[in-house]
Amino acid sequence: MSRVTFFEVEILDPKTKRQLCFLDKVEPNATIGEIKCLFHKSYPQWYPARQSLWIDPKGKPLKDDEILQNLPVGTTATMYFKDLGPQLGWTMVFLAEYVGPLFIYLLFYFRVPYIYRRKYAFTSSPYPVVTLACVCHSFHYGKRLIETIFVHRFSHGTMPLRTIMRNCIYYWGFAAWLAFYINHPLYTPPSYGDIQVNYAMAMFLLCEVGNFSIHLALNNLRSEGSRARKIPYPTRNPFTWLFLFVSCPNYTYEVGAWLSFTMMTQCVPVGLFTLVGFIQMAIWARGKHNTYTREFKDYPHLRMPIIPFFL
Repeated sequence: MSRVTFFEVEILDPKTKRQLCFLDKVEPNATIGEIKCLFHKSYPQWYPARQSLWIDPKGKPLKDDEILQNLPVGTTATMYFKDLGPQLGWTMVFLAEYVGPLFIYLLFYFRVPYIYRRKYAFTSSPYPVVTLACVCHSFHYGKRLIETIFVHRFSHGTMPLRTIMRNCIYYWGFAAWLAFYINHPLYTPPSYGDIQVNYAMAMFLLCEVGNFSIHLALNNLRSEGSRARKIPYPTRNPFTWLFLFVSCPNYTYEVGAWLSFTMMTQCVPVGLFTLVGFIQMAIWARGKHNTYTREFKDYPHLRMPIIPFFL
């Protein structure tokens, strides 16, 4: 029988180099996630999701599924600990981000007191497009909430609380800003009237269905609890055929939905929200596209990150 060589793991504070924890007789096939659990026993306030472990303080953090014996360390491994701060699960993250815009918009739509002048309290707009915009906005965020609870599978378990607060300010703030103008008593409908509204409405519905179809396809691609990455391909659903041309069609449909909402309302804050959202989604899409091309040698060369043949 071969003799098992156990490891010793020393965990230090990266600033003071003070030893925080010393783990003796650690199995060589132990993962970083398991080491975090052992560290958690010594420091209950730092649960595993809150921990970040590094071999080099200036390098990259170690992934939970990395194995100790495969790391560039000797039998006595020195690691550095960073506190990521309070964490929240991804389901709660999205619920917090999306519930806010849903209800904030309704406050402006029903013109509750102290938003507009007192004489406008609980009045309604004479323009049907204002009601239609409220329905579309509520439908969009209602769909997001349903997807969060029943569809999405998250590869990362948590998000730092400070990041959640920043995201909520972004979503909630923009929702209030665009709702203020769309539901304002002085709001006027789009320049081309019903034709513009109807075309925008049709485009909005198509993009929402397309976005939902992509999320379902991505959900079916990964089994419960698995982190294995696979190449997404089109299915029999025509809305998934956009996978032939882009790596992240869910973002393409998302941008399309907000473009149509901009056309429908002809409102500058909505256009700015769409522009900011597109820039951020383009960054995410490029990152995911680069990950696909790096991990899969046979990844389709025709695909672009978010806009077919262009970006």
